Amino acid sequence: MWGDVEKLYWERSVQNDAIKGIVVIFGWVSLQEMHLKNYVDLYSSFGWNSLICYPNFLNAFFPEKATSLAFLVLNELIKELRIRPYPIVFASFSGGPKACLYKVIQLIDGTSAAPFNPDDKQLVQKCICGNIYDSSPTDCRSNLCSLFTHHPWSLKIPYSTKLLSSVAKGVASGLDALFLARFVLQDNEYWHTLCSSINSELRICFYSQKVMILLPVK
Repeated sequence: MWGDVEKLYWERSVQNDAIKGIVVIFGWVSLQEMHLKNYVDLYSSFGWNSLICYPNFLNAFFPEKATSLAFLVLNELIKELRIRPYPIVFASFSGGPKACLYKVIQLIDGTSAAPFNPDDKQLVQKCICGNIYDSSPTDCRSNLCSLFTHHPWSLKIPYSTKLLSSVAKGVASGLDALFLARFVLQDNEYWHTLCSSINSELRICFYSQKVMILLPVK
């Protein structure tokens, strides 16, 4: 998932009237489909389908890229909700909130500078019931993009993926230095958005963090 490549697709294990809800999964850059299988299977066992979002590497540094992906996510949800409203849960791993989720929240809550159809916004707002943060949110001023690739699973993956992680760390450090002032402003906006979403009416937040060494969280 480097360069301009990002993925957004459905895992539909539940059909028609058996669907209980939708989980939108925001992954991190080195995420592989096998990593998500247990989560997708768990959600489907309760009748929930999954919309899986793989962010672009540069989304964490360029908010406009995260906003573009956020629109794609919301467009997919709106297609489903216009047919039938479902409960929606956002599930984020590692750097997923910074790569896309917080821009989704801004569009829904009306705090984004980008225009978004009021009727569509209200439709999605009524369906959101919770957030799940797994090994996240990360501190986006601490080499965020390298942290995308340093999930505990990466320690068990072959050498080629570890090499990719090292390259990511070097690139991220350079970008940190180049855009430091800009990142400080983005950081404030990022955390304000996440905190505001947790305080929203009827929205429940579940937080899971098993390994603290490689992923500084707040």
